[in-house]
Amino acid sequence: MSGELILGIDGGGSKVLVTLADRDGHILRAALGGGVNPMDNPDWRHELERHIRPFRNEPRLAAVGAALPAYGEVARLSALQKQCIDEAFPDIQKAVLNDVDAAHLGAFAGRPGILVLSGTGSMSWARNGAGLSTRAGGWGDVIGDEGSSYWIGREALHLISQSLDGRAKPTALTKAIYDDLQLDISDPINALGGWINGLARPRAGIAALSILVDRTAQQGDETSISLIEKAADELAKHHWAISSHCEAGADWTYAGGTFSSRLLLEAVERRIGRRAILPVLPPIGGALLAAAQLLDWPLDEGWFGQIAVEAEAVIARSRQ
Repeated sequence: MSGELILGIDGGGSKVLVTLADRDGHILRAALGGGVNPMDNPDWRHELERHIRPFRNEPRLAAVGAALPAYGEVARLSALQKQCIDEAFPDIQKAVLNDVDAAHLGAFAGRPGILVLSGTGSMSWARNGAGLSTRAGGWGDVIGDEGSSYWIGREALHLISQSLDGRAKPTALTKAIYDDLQLDISDPINALGGWINGLARPRAGIAALSILVDRTAQQGDETSISLIEKAADELAKHHWAISSHCEAGADWTYAGGTFSSRLLLEAVERRIGRRAILPVLPPIGGALLAAAQLLDWPLDEGWFGQIAVEAEAVIARSRQ
């Protein structure tokens, strides 16, 4: 059927991005909302439904690719996620998959390889030449998520509290965080404790501090550099844990906002021993690809290139 459209849903701990695309790879509409991880957001379903609602009555919509955090990890939550998508799009072909699976699908355009993801959480995902997948990490912030933005932000708070107490050496990270959050450093415990207590979404708020860690590391702060290096240690472990699932020397790539740090990416590359390849598509592109595959669209390099350019433009606008 000509004129068919596909919908991609890329959910995460900090945001959900929804995009409507056509067969030529043009993104026609997009919507951005807050996090939809059911592991830490009791309002995840309301947030997800609110941002997919405007697309429900699109007459040309033929397939939906929904990449959702924690899907396939906790049975009860996965059932609720699938129910949400099924009820929103009852008469349309649908693929519901883990958000990291979709990120891998887009990053490698369906080919084998190893993906290391670091966003609000962290995980690695591998698919081998036989099409079989495995994963490591993704245990959530209480148990795991080492090397993620949340982990970096939480560790940064530990380090500045120790520095303020005199239990650790002074760090430029302290002033950077207090200044950015507009907190009174003359009353440090009250100020920082009040900020944390007032966070509506603590996980996302603490994860955002990773940007300040990267900034102060670039300025030469030893404590921040050390924290970036420790995060790289943890992310490299994610790669090593599943590397044997793939053929020797398999390509690897990355996804997630934490990797916007050049220092972090280069540190992980050093530990793995080779450069990462550039992802073909960002995670939202993987969700769109999952939808396109349901329709057996004949996808070529032109489609991938167009989706990549337009998806990156949507993502850039969302950061402004």
